[in-house]
Amino acid sequence: MKYKIVIEKAAGNYAAYVPDLPGCVATGATRKETIQEIETAIVLHIESFRDHGEPVPAPQCSVTEVEVAA
Repeated sequence: MKYKIVIEKAAGNYAAYVPDLPGCVATGATRKETIQEIETAIVLHIESFRDHGEPVPAPQCSVTEVEVAA
């Protein structure tokens, strides 16, 4: 499955979350590290759903950009 992730730059690191998997978050020192960490978090999150007999949420989130005058 392919899930959309959101990556945010913080003061000293990066943070990521998965809109379709509430509570699935990760951080890292670099963007690349953060992506690796969120991939691991997604796998563990899905395993937890399965371990608890809960359905795994299907990816539904979409992403687009809009341009506005600043």
